[in-house]
Amino acid sequence: MAKKILIVEDERDVVKLLRYNLEKEGFRVTAVTDGSLALSEMRRDPADLVILDLMLPGMDGLEICRQLRRNERYAGIPILMLTARSEEADRVVGLELGADDYVTKPFSMRELIARVRALLRRQDPAPQRNALFHGDIHIDPSAHAVSVSGKHVELSALEFRLLHYLAAHPAGGGFRRARARGSPLHL
Repeated sequence: MAKKILIVEDERDVVKLLRYNLEKEGFRVTAVTDGSLALSEMRRDPADLVILDLMLPGMDGLEICRQLRRNERYAGIPILMLTARSEEADRVVGLELGADDYVTKPFSMRELIARVRALLRRQDPAPQRNALFHGDIHIDPSAHAVSVSGKHVELSALEFRLLHYLAAHPAGGGFRRARARGSPLHL
């Protein structure tokens, strides 16, 4: 499922530009124009990342950031501040209140998208270091688990060790031969 990005920005042209480019990159985008709407939207359907302007009508971006960070449900959601405020003091305050990144206007769309991707990568669980993949087969030695096309496969300890060994040492096609001989995995 595509990651959802909430844009909190009152400049319609900036919203259109962001929406167009982020959707083109495969993200789901929702945009609101003020802070109270942003908090309502987060309660209704939390975003995976928030792009937040500082100067907004009603509740400013710093207060939105503060409230999101205070709420356990949203505290881990990355916040990228996108604002015309470029003074060092503004950047420091934004980052100290909990923003994960700070971009000033005018901005490079390519850089902004790269920063969005980097923030979202940090949110995803770390890849399993010793996991093995062969086609649709996923072997996770740390969890002692095997899945085929996303479905868990029950194996005895001996079957798991044998499958893991063959997958880790594919020289000579050993893994494929085990499959071709009708292994108990029913691949």
